[in-house]
Amino acid sequence: MGINWEVVLWTCITLAVILGIIGLILVFISAKNVRKRRKELGEVHTELRVGSQVMISGGIYGKITGIEEETVNVEVAKGTVIRVSRYAIQSILDAKK
Repeated sequence: MGINWEVVLWTCITLAVILGIIGLILVFISAKNVRKRRKELGEVHTELRVGSQVMISGGIYGKITGIEEETVNVEVAKGTVIRVSRYAIQSILDAKK
């Protein structure tokens, strides 16, 4: 008894179709999450105000002391102000925390 190559071929085709569908679903979910995160970050960058408590993408916390066109001055310790890109701001922290 030999190998039934027709069954092997159709099995491979079926698996390829199933994996392709799963891949498309994962791409769709990933793209949706990326759009959502991009929208959230866009809102963060437009809502920056002097005095806001922020977290920079490197995990550094500070308070905004000045805002320019593309940069933000952040006070990370008393008397220590760093200048970072406004796009490095990851989140604005709630003032109550």
